[in-house]
Amino acid sequence: MRASGSVTLLKGPQKNILVDAGSPWDKDEIIRGLMRQNVRPEDINYMVCTHGHPDHVGNINLFTKAVLIMGFNIQFEDRYFLHDFKQGIPYEIDEEVEVWPTPGHTSEDVSVVVKHTNLGTVVVAGDLFECEADLDCPSLWQEMSHQPHQQEQSRIEVLKMANFIVPGHGPMFQVPEHMKSQMKVIMVVEEQFYSPHMTSSVTECIITETE
Repeated sequence: MRASGSVTLLKGPQKNILVDAGSPWDKDEIIRGLMRQNVRPEDINYMVCTHGHPDHVGNINLFTKAVLIMGFNIQFEDRYFLHDFKQGIPYEIDEEVEVWPTPGHTSEDVSVVVKHTNLGTVVVAGDLFECEADLDCPSLWQEMSHQPHQQEQSRIEVLKMANFIVPGHGPMFQVPEHMKSQMKVIMVVEEQFYSPHMTSSVTECIITETE
């Protein structure tokens, strides 16, 4: 399997926010991409890593002037800041940008919610959504999920609020309107049972309503 994580620059009048830092092999491409936006690594004010996997944190050492948010942890230099992500409380960067706890892919995943853009609400979601195709093919994200049931609940909350989503792997996509209110299969569970005399399997389909 090959994977290269999305890296997203949120460029504002007062601050620059980078969401996810790619893998170590992405270093030169990240620097070139920032330069095209007239941004240097030292101009990044917040470095947000949606979770701690290597393809999302590989270049955080480039951004030593930034506040680092990695999952549920917030740090600047040798100072740590407490925030109760575990209680579902978003961390506000400013009036337009918040970091939301969206666990499931790992137990401490976060997503960055950007409000009032020209596209509406944009959510940079990391691997909460692997790519647009996983809307119709749940196995694409379920196979990578540490906590699939919790991840599905996080996905539903994001689908309700977002107009566009930047997934962990692939281009930004618009949220289909029907995804905000339809019945969704959230999990297909197949269990197999073995004994010396018998093999049997049970498949369970769990349904939830998004509204």
